[in-house]
Amino acid sequence: MRKKKAEIRRIPPDIRYNDMMVAKLINYLMWDGKKSVATDIVYEAFDIIKDKLKEEPLDVFNRAISNISPIIEVRSRRVGGATYQVPVEVKENRRIALALRWLKTAARARKDKSMSQRLANEIISASKGEGAAFKKKEDVHRMAEANKAFAHFRW
Repeated sequence: MRKKKAEIRRIPPDIRYNDMMVAKLINYLMWDGKKSVATDIVYEAFDIIKDKLKEEPLDVFNRAISNISPIIEVRSRRVGGATYQVPVEVKENRRIALALRWLKTAARARKDKSMSQRLANEIISASKGEGAAFKKKEDVHRMAEANKAFAHFRW
């Protein structure tokens, strides 16, 4: 190994909920360094969730993240001139990163009025086990299941 391992940056928890996951979501949603805009969007989405479901929005959000976090994924592996899709387990920090990325992408692809409305609806549907982000996780799992035969190429 030539380079040293990248050090993991600790991000401070968000202001309102004092939660690391919410802070990460804010950072994922942020565009062009506009953190205050991203923060407003997330908190507004959480308020919408609270109004719609009459539940604690942090619980709904955590349930959504656990529902869309992949357990297994496929990685490309070259063996003797052929490339195989090898199923591997996903580490915890990558699991969260993928879940938040898929949530953001799915929310942006929705056709609601505002971004906070889109995010709220995507979090609600993900917490129920439906929606585009949940479908993405199902697709990744299906791909891993289909390539189970190449599991012995794991490194």
